[in-house]
Parts: sequence; C-alpha cells; structure tokens
Amino acid sequence: MTGIPFPDIDPVLIHIGPLAIRWYALAYIAGLTLGWRYIIRLVSSSKLWKGPVPVTPLQIDDALLWAAFGVILGGRIGYVLVYDLPQYLAHPFEIIAVWHGGMSFHGGALGTLIGLGIYARRQGIPILAMFDLVSAAAPIGLFFGRIANFINSELWGRVTDMPWGVIFPNGGPMARHPSQLYEAALEGIVLFIVLRILSHHFDAFKRPGTIWGTFIAGYGVARVVVEFYREPDRQLGYLYGDWLTMGMVLSIPMIIAGLLIVWQAPQLATSRFNMTATKQKKS
Repeated sequence: MTGIPFPDIDPVLIHIGPLAIRWYALAYIAGLTLGWRYIIRLVSSSKLWKGPVPVTPLQIDDALLWAAFGVILGGRIGYVLVYDLPQYLAHPFEIIAVWHGGMSFHGGALGTLIGLGIYARRQGIPILAMFDLVSAAAPIGLFFGRIANFINSELWGRVTDMPWGVIFPNGGPMARHPSQLYEAALEGIVLFIVLRILSHHFDAFKRPGTIWGTFIAGYGVARVVVEFYREPDRQLGYLYGDWLTMGMVLSIPMIIAGLLIVWQAPQLATSRFNMTATKQKKS
C-alpha cells in the first residue's frame, strides 16, 4: 500500500546537555501563551461585553498559572485513569513522564474548569465569564497540541488508501489517516472560527455561558467525527463492533451538556452558580 512517508521530524527540537526540549512541551507553551494573549485582547475590548468587563488583564495573568496546572494535571490524571490504568499501576514512575505523551483532553478540560472555578471564586469573578474566555481561546491550544501529536507520531488514524495517507514509523507499513491533523483542523481552526464569529458578530459574551457551551458541544462533535478515522488506543480497542471508541463515549455527553448550557445560558447567568463569586466580592 502506497502512502506519504512520515516527515523526518525529531520529537526533540534541541538538546542542551542533559536537557531535551521537545516539540510536545513547546506546543503546550505556545498554546497557553497565545491563548493568554488572545484572552487579554478579549477583555481589553469593552464593546464585546454587557456592562463593565468582568475580568481585568491582571487577573488573566494570574489565572494563566491555574489554567496551566489544570491542563497538565487533569490531562495526565485523566489519561492514566481512563486509558491505561493497569500499565501505569505496573510502572508508576511513568505517570510523571508526560514527555512520552499520553494526555486526555477530557481530563485536561475538567482540571482547567476546576482550577479556574476556584480562582474565579477567590477573585470575585463571575464564573461563566471566566469559562467563556478560556473556551474562546482553548482551540488555540488544541491546534498546537494535535500538531505535537503528529510530530510525536502518536494517535494516528486507521488504515486508508486515500492519497494523503501517511506511513507512520510506528504504525506499520500501511498508510494511515493523519487523524491528528484532522483534529487540528476541526478542534483548532474550525472551532476557533465558530467561536470568534459568535463572540464578535453575535454578542455571545453578553450572554454568559454561550461560548462555553458552544465550545463543549463543538469539541464533542469534532472528536466524534474524527474518531471514525482514528485508530483506537491499543489497550482499549473498540468498545462495541468496529466503530465505538472511548473517545466517542466521553464526547457524546459533552455534546449534550454543551447544548444544554447554551439553552440554559440566561438562567445560568443569574443563578447561584455564576453569582456566588460576585456576592463574595461585594461582601
């Protein structure tokens, strides 16, 4: 079977003595840094908001650390618990070896929400505003993360005879879908554009929760679509037939939850969930 040979890209960008700087780490740094700069621009534009902007640039600076810890800890813990727990129980020191790959988006998203939710309450920031801002920037990090997956030659797709199939060095001699690039396009570029249109042309930030819910549902849809082309994790395989994967099982509830959040956004904006932080600030 013919295909495009995998490009000769070393997962390690440069060695500085015993220190190895990997593309995987740079992808996380780029995603967090560019996402932070984008959020700063969003909170600097008062016309996007209804009333005073609920978050200051200085608070966004501090929130970056909480987001970074949430992404890394949640992503790693989620992957360990859901995708390969027996392997990590047998080799516990591998749990901290994040440079070998193995991060769960679903775990990272949950970790980020928990971290930023705690930070928002402590700072008196409406929680929905914080979640909306992070969701608007999240596709930037997803794009770079999926590009890093491609460079690492991991999470590749199923065997294909399409002309753009790639022969991955650890995927056997057969051409496979470059599913990492599909995800970079859908979860990164397309989802970013959708959220950008909502925020800048449909006043979505003036309806707290809309961006957050759209992001959750949009990611779920993109992930389910790509799962039909992505090879399931070897240790899990297909959960049913030759099509149902763990990625689908985790993403379908996200679609439902995201749609419910968008539908209930007006009620959520005035609920105790969103207003507790504001009340604490006033007290």
